[in-house]
Formats: sequence, C-alpha cells, structure tokens
Amino acid sequence: MEFASKAYFLLLLLLIPYILWYFLGRKKSEPTMRMSDTRIYQYAPKSMRVRLIHLPMVLRCICFVLIVIAMARPQTHYSWDNKTVEGIDIMLAMDVSTSMLAEDLKPNRMEAAKDVATEFISGRPTDNIGLTIFAGEAFTQCPMTTDHASLLRLLHDTRTDIAARGLIDDGTAVGMGLANAVTRLKDSKAKSKVVILLTDGSNNMGDISPMTAAEIAKSYGIRVYTIGVGTNKVAPYPMPVAGGVQYVNIPVEIDTQTLRDIAQTTDGNFYRATSTAELKKIYKDIDKLEKSKFNVKHFAKRYEAYQPFALGALLVLLLEILLRLTWFRRIP
Repeated sequence: MEFASKAYFLLLLLLIPYILWYFLGRKKSEPTMRMSDTRIYQYAPKSMRVRLIHLPMVLRCICFVLIVIAMARPQTHYSWDNKTVEGIDIMLAMDVSTSMLAEDLKPNRMEAAKDVATEFISGRPTDNIGLTIFAGEAFTQCPMTTDHASLLRLLHDTRTDIAARGLIDDGTAVGMGLANAVTRLKDSKAKSKVVILLTDGSNNMGDISPMTAAEIAKSYGIRVYTIGVGTNKVAPYPMPVAGGVQYVNIPVEIDTQTLRDIAQTTDGNFYRATSTAELKKIYKDIDKLEKSKFNVKHFAKRYEAYQPFALGALLVLLLEILLRLTWFRRIP
C-alpha cells in the first residue's frame, strides 16, 4: 500500500501540542472542591473509571490519526499476476459468403453459426481463440486472444453483406480462409493448435487451393476440423425484390469430399450439419479437445483504500462521544 498525498501526514505533528495542553492545562480547567483534610483518601482504591480517565483523549487521538491516513489517500499497488492455466489455441474460420443467408438453419446459416460459436467461446474461458472470415477473399476479423469479450463483440458484428456491398469479392475461398487461419497459428507455442473451418459451399475463388492449405497446416502440426453446414438438397434463400423479399430455392453444393480430405490430412474430423441442433452437437464434440498449459499475465489496477480508515475514524469518534456523555460524564 502507498499514499498519494503523503504531505497530509505533517498534520500528525499537531498531536504534540494537543497532548502537552491536555496534561499541563487540564488541572487548571477542571472544577475543584475545597476540603479541610484529604489524608483519608490517600490509600483509597482507584476505581476503573479513575484508571481509564484518559481513555476519551486516547480515542480522540486515534480518531485524528485515522482521519489523517484517510486524507493521505492510501492506494493499492499496481501488480502483475502470473498464473498457469489449461488451454488450447483455436482459430475459427467462418464462411461469410452471401449463401450463408439461406434459411435452412434458423434464423439463417450465418446467425445459427454465430450463436453456436458464441456458446463454444463462452465455454472455453482460458483458451486463445481468434476469428478468420472469408468469402471470395479472407482476412482476420480478430487475432487470437483470451479477451473473449472483444472476440464476441467482433463475432457479433460479422455480417454476410461485406461481399454484397463490394467490400470483398463474393464466392467461397476455402483455401484462402484456411491459409489465413494457419498464418495466425503457425508461431503458436501451444501443444494443441486447431482450426475449426465452417462453410456451406465449395472452393471457387482464391489463389491457394484447400488441399495446399491443408498441407501447410499439417506441416505446422495444426489439426483442422471441417464443418459443412446446410441441408442435403435445396434451401430457401431470401432474394430482395421491389417492396420486399422473395424466397427462392437454391441448391446446396457443399464439397464434402474436399472438406473430408482436409480433415484427414491434418488428423482432424469432418462434420456435416443439416440443422442448428446438429451444429451445436458438433461444437460440443470439438469442445472435448485436449488442453495444453500456457502462462497468462493478469494486470490488477490500483484502487483507493481509504474507506476502512474513514469508517474506523467514525466509529472511534462515536465511541469517544458516548463514553464522555455516560461513563465519564463530569458534574460541575
């Protein structure tokens, strides 16, 4: 503990003249009673009240000291806390192409994937988790972090309209999405490094093929769990028209063989999710992954600690007043 306003401790010097005044000037101010002879009281036993006659003054001094300490603003120290926790490094690679708006999963593929991913992230508070999103191109939405509040906020803000608005090319660049995730994991020191890749289509864009990205992942010891999301035949897709939305059925074209090959090459698993319930079950299965140890530094901020001293001063003052009005009450 340290004090932000140490100069207030100079006020404690005021106790010296107060104590001197109390003992030197006390006899002059006290009421006296004339008696012809006091020898009969010379050997009279002293009562507890007489023995503790200076207690109110001591309590007054203690109260003053506590007030000065509170005014000096006691504070805790800044501190770093190192602790070892169990965890794993994970990158989520999520397809955000416009086909993810299909509503064969409720409310649609994109929102269902985000909801299940949110539950997965919340259940692994000690893991380093990041997020890669891809359509015709890929980029990192959130690097690996244990600050899951920030990660969930960025996941919540993920939309499929980035391709529709022309910010990136539309399409499905599975290889680019996987390669981006691998780039974030390749320098990790964790024993277990995992990519969870979710898509509803087949690779039709990008400069890196899915299997080339899978071989790169394998060389860095990264396991890839692939998820093909969508029904087996056709899915309702909302098409914007003048004055509203018209639903059309679009074919579900998931390259399950490539996704299976990616998983097999990297010692991962391939999953097929045709409903939100199945998608939740898949993430629960992946949640049983092995864990590895890594160090986390926790930063504790400084905070004010005057409250106990202020409360103590108040209680001591009330006790001194109570004793002075009752047990130590003087009769003029």
